[in-house]
Amino acid sequence: MVKVIGVRFKKAGKIYYFDPDQFEINAGDKVIVETARGIEYGHVVVGMKMVSEEEIVPPLKKVVRIATEKDIMHHQENVQNKKKALEICQEKIEKHDLKMKLIDVEYTFDNNKIIFYFTAEGRVDFRELVKDLAAIFKMRIELRQIGVRDEAKMLGGIGTCGKSLCCATWLGEFDPVSIKMAKVQSLSLNPTKISGICGRLMCCLKYESDTYSQLRKNLPEAGERIRTEDGVYRVVESCVLYEKVKARRILEEATDDKDEKLDADIVSFDKGSVERLDVKEDETEDIEEDIDELIPEEFKELLDE
Repeated sequence: MVKVIGVRFKKAGKIYYFDPDQFEINAGDKVIVETARGIEYGHVVVGMKMVSEEEIVPPLKKVVRIATEKDIMHHQENVQNKKKALEICQEKIEKHDLKMKLIDVEYTFDNNKIIFYFTAEGRVDFRELVKDLAAIFKMRIELRQIGVRDEAKMLGGIGTCGKSLCCATWLGEFDPVSIKMAKVQSLSLNPTKISGICGRLMCCLKYESDTYSQLRKNLPEAGERIRTEDGVYRVVESCVLYEKVKARRILEEATDDKDEKLDADIVSFDKGSVERLDVKEDETEDIEEDIDELIPEEFKELLDE
């Protein structure tokens, strides 16, 4: 077991583990640590705890020091300088007529490097831009192209639920999201219904996916036949959250010369009180195979990159 603390460098950024060394550090403290980018200022979000060696990425770097008042003021100055840096960079982008959208800027704590984040549809030749920025800021310049999900995370916004975006407020890392998650939850596959403001599948599709998958086990789907004490029924609708099905009784089976005849009344049954007659060998594979046929062509471009 190894003693660690969890540090974030951005509001909803990934949590990184560091060795607290001889310091007594609690959640909420500010610390100075050494990272791959150099010396950085971070917020402790996980107090000292013991974790297994499998949970860390060796070598585990030690905390340099607990942030002093001088460190905090220096960090605040870097934050305040971001606005001016964005304005200067945007002017240079327009000067060189580059097809890129500037999103954010970040100073390293030791002021050795300044990082500009941008989005673009393709590759951008920004060599001349870097030369201009280096001449102005007198430090190393890094331009980093990011995806649309990272853009939404940095800029923030309001989701279709009316609340602030999860990725910008608390979601540290992006989990893979698939169309199957929407299918399992019986959601419309309309792109406007299940896409976030970033244009990709909404992260919240992941939250309840496992619960829906568990509840759907052995739950008859619409169109299946079930046997009850009163006879054989055809399922009209599956209510996943209540683990119930709505069905109509089959009065006459379909034949070559006539269609199936169903009772007009719809009856509700609990999952445990029915026997499935049309169980498929591998329902998961069937769902996967059917999905491609259900997705409109224009929607396939919105899937995870």
